[in-house]
Amino acid sequence: MSKRTWALFAATLVSIIYGVTFTIAKDVMPKYVEPFGFITMRVGGSVLLFWLVSFFGPKEKIALEDFPRIAAAAFFGVALNMLTFFKGLSYTSPIMGAVLMVTTPIIVLILSAIIMKERMQKRKIFGIILGLAGTITLILYGKSMVNAPNATLGNLLVFINAISYGFYLILVKKLMDKYNAFTFVKWIYTFGFIMVLPFGWHEFHAINWTTIPTDIFWKIGFVVVFSTFLTYLLNLVSMRELKPTTVAVFIYLQPLFATIFAVGLGKDELSLVKLLSAVLIFTGVYLVTQKK
Repeated sequence: MSKRTWALFAATLVSIIYGVTFTIAKDVMPKYVEPFGFITMRVGGSVLLFWLVSFFGPKEKIALEDFPRIAAAAFFGVALNMLTFFKGLSYTSPIMGAVLMVTTPIIVLILSAIIMKERMQKRKIFGIILGLAGTITLILYGKSMVNAPNATLGNLLVFINAISYGFYLILVKKLMDKYNAFTFVKWIYTFGFIMVLPFGWHEFHAINWTTIPTDIFWKIGFVVVFSTFLTYLLNLVSMRELKPTTVAVFIYLQPLFATIFAVGLGKDELSLVKLLSAVLIFTGVYLVTQKK
């Protein structure tokens, strides 16, 4: 298998894992574990795994001037990103959460134009407007009667998560160019764990472990090992060989897989508003990411 083929396979596998995660995480919270308590377990478990793996990786020292960037990446890529995502997912449905995550490439383009002064074409601006229209429609009107106690607030939090992840992608790019991934990822998650601990400790401490069924323990393990640790490593593999725009395309597969699993297991339902919002968002994303 060539490096490019392996990178494409890795990117596809990430989309499948994330698509499954939307439904699996909903089974765990908030019935057995509150969202912030779940984040504490997710980030804490990942910190241990990343530090363990780093001992087998290359030995590099991080320059002191790069630690502020690492701390910022930890805030946007771990703390704010995960706290808003899991809290939002506990309020909204798996399909709506997955569709909103597709706005990430559009957000990255906007942030690149503002922060990195990249020029935007009219086609891309029109795509951004379409994607934003779909997002607003989904947030305000995409209310689901299945597994979504407060869809409006949940959709808004998932959208904030997508913006946060967009900031993270821009911040982490310079670190990837300078260091091996194993050198800085352990520090990003360490800083992230320190940031989420004040929010999640009370909910983590309140978990009644004796009432949690065995299958829920397996699902918690899946989120920690596969949805966090493994997906991060697979993303790094794909980003080494593929262009950022190519990697971003695979984000669009997440709603497809999320829908298949959620509807197949009876965890969510399709509606005209969700389909219309998805069409607007996908059209916007297509216009934004297409070459001339």
